[in-house]
Amino acid sequence: MDDKKYIQELEAILSKCLAPIKDIPFPIAIKALSGCRVLSFDKNSSFDQELVGLMAKAAQIAGAKASNVGIYTDRPNEAGNKIEPFVKKALYELGIQADTPRAKSGRRKATGYPDIEITDKHGRTAYLECKTYNLRNIDTTQRAFYFSPS
Repeated sequence: MDDKKYIQELEAILSKCLAPIKDIPFPIAIKALSGCRVLSFDKNSSFDQELVGLMAKAAQIAGAKASNVGIYTDRPNEAGNKIEPFVKKALYELGIQADTPRAKSGRRKATGYPDIEITDKHGRTAYLECKTYNLRNIDTTQRAFYFSPS
């Protein structure tokens, strides 16, 4: 095989490797990238119901406070970052420990997925990703959220 053909084949393989992969279930992607398992919400568990209820309440509180203060940014993606302090504070107010997640090294990481590490009153750890959108886009595909490893 000559060098030109070999390079073309390598480029074709790399192109396929770098193309977005679609329709992979989120828990499988997380397990493959992090080695950590995503646990399913158990609708029959009173602990899970309580946690989801508190997270929903925290979202309402955070949204109301952020709306009163206002979030101003030139880039729509930055609005998600700016809502995080409101969400953390609301979670604390409801008795849930909320902090920046730890990397595998044990150090806190301020960027990437997920945004918030929470510990409920039962000592269980969960992770929360903050997503925002512009109400003008509520009926468009611009509201879609995509996961990409960073």
